[in-house]
Amino acid sequence: MKRGLLLGTLVAAGALSMTLAAFQQPQTGQPAPKVIEVDKLKDNLFVLKGGGGNTAAFITANGVVLVDTKLQGWGQPILDKVKTLTDKPVTMIINTHAHGDHVSGNVEFPATVDVITHENTKTYMGQANPVTGLQTGPQPNLFKEHGGRGLPKRTFKDKMTIGRGADQIDLRYFGRAHTGGDAFVIFNAHRVMHVGDTMPNRDLPIMDKNNGGSGIEYARTMAKASGAKNVDTIVNGHNATTTTPADLRLYSEFIADFVTFVESAKKAGKTVDDVVTTWKTPEKYTGYNAPTPARVRADAQVIWDEIK
Repeated sequence: MKRGLLLGTLVAAGALSMTLAAFQQPQTGQPAPKVIEVDKLKDNLFVLKGGGGNTAAFITANGVVLVDTKLQGWGQPILDKVKTLTDKPVTMIINTHAHGDHVSGNVEFPATVDVITHENTKTYMGQANPVTGLQTGPQPNLFKEHGGRGLPKRTFKDKMTIGRGADQIDLRYFGRAHTGGDAFVIFNAHRVMHVGDTMPNRDLPIMDKNNGGSGIEYARTMAKASGAKNVDTIVNGHNATTTTPADLRLYSEFIADFVTFVESAKKAGKTVDDVVTTWKTPEKYTGYNAPTPARVRADAQVIWDEIK
């Protein structure tokens, strides 16, 4: 692997680790400056990076639509950054899934902002379940603490279309993967799709069974998503740059290879510990990270428990 590529993958992995650690633990001491970097994809479509998952900002004729709102405390920085891009107000938030580093900023937006999620994500946001392999025990419920502010006002089951023409957004649900409510957000005019943490980076993902996620179904869901119509560019949950539908399909194959490895181990009478010590990322997945033993163990256990 080239030195530059290796450095890039390590940085991406480190950024995700720090983000996940941030939303599972309370902040102490002097808070760090909340800096948001902006990637311009199109004249009216931007990716706001920092403070949690990647936020998309889509400027429509009637206002700004945001996809995901980062960690708690980052709602106002998002609003401040949006003001540097347009004079239009934020009118809508779409959350890709229920994890705290993608939804916690919701509570800092005006109550008039329309919030939309998959129907399952609304349930998980209300439950505040611990993230499988990352958190244990009861978790604080930010939305209950704020009297329900920031919870979805509208939901969809399989698909929803918002707006029309240049402002059209299509929401799709392709099945269980990272969670049981992963929304794929397509900006039709720009052929761009935000996939949340279903592909956070080039590594094993979190398979969050506590919030409806599935190891067995993950690859199939991603394969379906990679075939979505009118999509050329993918915005990932944490990856520093955009990717393509071909990258998404390759990722589905990577997950499928891991699932097959776990299934074969169980069939051979081995243990999850054996999977942890023997799994290596296949060489054909150039540029992919070597997952941590903890991530291998957590995902292998989810798959192990699903195997019948």
